[in-house]
Amino acid sequence: MDIRQQLLAAFEVEHREHLDAIRAALATEGPVDWQDVFRRAHSLKGAARAVDLPPVEAVAHQLEALFERISSGGRPLDRAARAATHLALDRIEAYVAAGGQAVMPEDAIAALNACLDSEAVAIPVSPPAAPAAEAATPALPAAVAAEPLAEPSQAVLRVPAAAVEALTRASHGLWAALPGQGAVAGRIARLSAHAGELRRRAEAARRAMTGEDESEVASLRRALAEIESGLGTLSREAADLAQGHKAAVLSVETAARRLREEAERLALVPAETVFGGLARAVRDRARADGRDVEVSTRGLDLPVERSMLQALKDPVLHALRNALSHGAEDAEARRRQGKPAALSIQLTVEAQGGRLVLGIHDDGRGPDLAAIEATGRERGLVAPGDSLDAEELLALPFEPGFSTAGAVDALSGRGMGLSVVAEVARSLHGQARLARRAPHGTSLILTLPLSAARRPVLIVEAGGTRYALPSGAAEALSRLDPASLDTVSGRPVAQVQGEGGERLTLPLGDLSELLGARPGRPEGTTIPVIRLRGTRGRCLLAVDRLDEVRTLLVLPAPPIGNDASLVTGTVILGTDIPVLVLDPDGLIDRLGRAGPRAARPQPGAHDPGNGTMPEKRRSTILVVDDSITTRTLEKSILEAAGYRVIVCVDGQEALDRLRARIEPVDLVVADVEMPRLTGFGLVEALRAEEDFARLPIVLMTSRGDEEDVARGLQLGADAYLTKQKFDQRELLDTIGQLL
Repeated sequence: MDIRQQLLAAFEVEHREHLDAIRAALATEGPVDWQDVFRRAHSLKGAARAVDLPPVEAVAHQLEALFERISSGGRPLDRAARAATHLALDRIEAYVAAGGQAVMPEDAIAALNACLDSEAVAIPVSPPAAPAAEAATPALPAAVAAEPLAEPSQAVLRVPAAAVEALTRASHGLWAALPGQGAVAGRIARLSAHAGELRRRAEAARRAMTGEDESEVASLRRALAEIESGLGTLSREAADLAQGHKAAVLSVETAARRLREEAERLALVPAETVFGGLARAVRDRARADGRDVEVSTRGLDLPVERSMLQALKDPVLHALRNALSHGAEDAEARRRQGKPAALSIQLTVEAQGGRLVLGIHDDGRGPDLAAIEATGRERGLVAPGDSLDAEELLALPFEPGFSTAGAVDALSGRGMGLSVVAEVARSLHGQARLARRAPHGTSLILTLPLSAARRPVLIVEAGGTRYALPSGAAEALSRLDPASLDTVSGRPVAQVQGEGGERLTLPLGDLSELLGARPGRPEGTTIPVIRLRGTRGRCLLAVDRLDEVRTLLVLPAPPIGNDASLVTGTVILGTDIPVLVLDPDGLIDRLGRAGPRAARPQPGAHDPGNGTMPEKRRSTILVVDDSITTRTLEKSILEAAGYRVIVCVDGQEALDRLRARIEPVDLVVADVEMPRLTGFGLVEALRAEEDFARLPIVLMTSRGDEEDVARGLQLGADAYLTKQKFDQRELLDTIGQLL
């Protein structure tokens, strides 16, 4: 399979994801997330260009224009718009299912243009030339085209034979190490039998002690001698067992690690597999626009996880298009500056210090800082009177909808390109950075973990809870003397030394306070600080304790306490301790919105605004949820706020525990969807019993429909919180009001 076929196979999977997401969004009864729908069409257009499918690109462009018109209020999502959208999606699906060899019917473009009226920005459909026999094939009727022409093709990954052999050897090594565990079990059984025999001998010795006969005394002495000898044997057996078990465990761990490493290597493919068609797509776009460009690549032979490359394909394409659009200059202007006549764009892929670094470099006109600042002020991103340095200004283009282009065309102008880049980089626990390139041009640098699943994270503690931060966002770790802090506009700041030796004045935020908790470090001690860097700037982040850097499997964030701009995932410490992974940009944004910091209350004083209880009172809260991750996170939040917490796995267990009166419970926080007895059933059962009729109950669930909320409150719940919109401070405030 050549690169072209691999790209088409990847696109066949990707385009279905976009089509399904758009259809699902339009089918929702509530408000449509138009930003996501628009991005789907935007990504579909770019992906179609990368695999050279102009008809799909043209339809996707018109979809993009229609979605923008609807989201801005330019036209309603009426029956005609829905019909045109579904027709367009069906036509794209049928065209791709036919391998791009059929003729794209023009009815989809016509329907979209009719919705966009005369002001639509149209791109003519220019399907590739077809053989004569195919050219005579009539366009498919709408009813037929809406039917899938083929079963969805599955993603196929070509694996070298050597990789399969290495994985097989690793699995055999693990299998060979397992019998050692059986031997350890046998030795433990022998130790148990030996201990039982000694116990029986000891009992016989005690019985012998009651007699006064000399023969019995001699027998007792022999028994005690045998027990002493047996104890020595038992001690040696235990020592040998411990040593053998340690060796067996080490052998299994080594074999398991090799197996994991070899399995992970199977997912590695050269970057050329996904990025190979992007340079040609940019050249084709430049030719269509009458621009002269030289596009080169370096490092595309580097093996990278396929899932990582797939996630990065759209952002890299957006970045290349952005470089072409904003870097292009006329030939005379380039000649005056001593540049070659053609704009040079380079895509680089390399591994640096355990990180994947992607670079998109051009020698064009470079970033127009004045235009960026003007646009930032116009959109309210720069406050009147504020003066931003170059680094701060170059963070603004990553904001959604930010664009300095004078007009919207097929290449740029809507301000979504760099926003998509930043969003995907953050979702992969990486960063995107824009910089001026010497002597001319712009560089966009994406720094990411080498693995899409296992990532290095810095574990910290704040407010009694542990959190994780992408280690690549931590520029430096240090400790600050509280006496060295200054205040600017009511906010604490500190001076630190930059990478080049320069002195930087950065705002200081306390992670505990940003998350609605109280710092847990003693007053007056030095402060552990992280110099945090995101795509939107830098800050100093104070924590209670710096723990360690570990490479861990990052799982999706649970739907609780999950501000999508702040929480990007979960890691598991040990076997069952979930820890939230925080987004550096989300923390920097929250610090910017925090305003001047109020004076901290004296120890023992009650602050009714933060939702916590006075230290002199310690209420007990029963948390009921069938998800171990959700239970543990809720428990951590509540314990950090000073509450005593007990947990149950479902409503029935909670009801049985309350009826048993094992301990007094002051409030219940329960999920709705649980096995055996739901949250609704738990509320109904408790309200039917006199002893629990006044017990405060908070339902917290992902079921946010109005009917569910009304049902929960009618049954007797005191509060109903939805996990999608939940903020831990809201939970603490609610509990504080009920208690």
